[in-house]
Amino acid sequence: MKTPTKTMKLVIDENIAYIRETFAGYGEIVLSHGRKITNELLKDADVLIVRSITNVNAELLQNTNVKFVGTATIGTDHIDKEYLKQNNIAFADAKGCNADAVTEYVYTAISKFLVESGTPSEGVKLGVIGRGNIGGRVVKLAPYLGLKLLVNDPPLQRQGVKYPFVDLQTALSADILTIHTPLYKSGIDKTLHLINSDNIGRTQNIRFLINASRGETAETFALTELTKERKIPLCLDVWENEPKINSELLSLSRFASPHIAGYTLEGKINGTMMMKKALDKFINYSDTFTLLPPLVEDSRIQLQSNKPIIEILYEASRFVYKIEKDTEILKQAAGMPAEESGKYFDSLRRNYELRREFTNYTIELLPYNAQAARVLRMFRFNVV
Repeated sequence: MKTPTKTMKLVIDENIAYIRETFAGYGEIVLSHGRKITNELLKDADVLIVRSITNVNAELLQNTNVKFVGTATIGTDHIDKEYLKQNNIAFADAKGCNADAVTEYVYTAISKFLVESGTPSEGVKLGVIGRGNIGGRVVKLAPYLGLKLLVNDPPLQRQGVKYPFVDLQTALSADILTIHTPLYKSGIDKTLHLINSDNIGRTQNIRFLINASRGETAETFALTELTKERKIPLCLDVWENEPKINSELLSLSRFASPHIAGYTLEGKINGTMMMKKALDKFINYSDTFTLLPPLVEDSRIQLQSNKPIIEILYEASRFVYKIEKDTEILKQAAGMPAEESGKYFDSLRRNYELRREFTNYTIELLPYNAQAARVLRMFRFNVV
């Protein structure tokens, strides 16, 4: 393949943003729900582009013509990359596409927890498990709020990355814990049930836990016991056994969302454009097409600056995203039968009204405060 041709067939998850506009002219486009992409559908396909809900492996691809697989997601645990390599199938992911979106989700939750519990941010210990695209951003921003870091990332530590990493148990001694690891089901860096009843039961300091990575990195039973016995508030965006998530854990969680921490318009556009660029490189094609998000209406925020920075961030982030609304909507699934709740979970993701990222909003500080302005700009707000 050298240029887009009408003979190409592209099978693409229907929930990837701006697909028809982006790949118009590339050939036949077949859109499908990610859980309904089958081997039969792919028999005469050349290109497959998915999200995290489609398992791409030998069962899906054997005896098909697929030569390029892309996933418009940062995670790749749903992709059998070894099979693709062995069968000379090109692969691309969208690492980093929604890293800013997830980071903003995390700090929206952190600021909400600290302010509403009456806790000053200075000196609070933040445990970060995984310092990759998202965890690295979380780590970078923490000092601007006075948070003290406990960062765990064994792969980076083995690579010789210069950073004061700590072991897992030390990270679990933090006041707030946020998880940002890929899902590895085996091997030296296994993250399946990385947080479990044994290790989290040995720490007494955690006051708030966030998981916006993969549901299987934290054992459902351990999280349930943590909040039942010790009343630890949880913020869960990801769950084991999605979309049929645990009803008890859902009902116990302080904040809950249907795997949408990265669901901003900017993140979606980034993912789609990364897929286009990777496919263009594969077929040796180039054009000037790009996607530009529309301007945000009512994007100006007036805030009083004579208060701690964590309170200013709390008010600014709440203007952009109210996590309690997602919680209320998702918790309606708590009493549903598993099959029905699974469909409900998927429908919430499919029909989610995409958030906009902080960079679209301008804050007017009254009066102007240079130090607060500097911090808000680090969080990608515009400040006047």
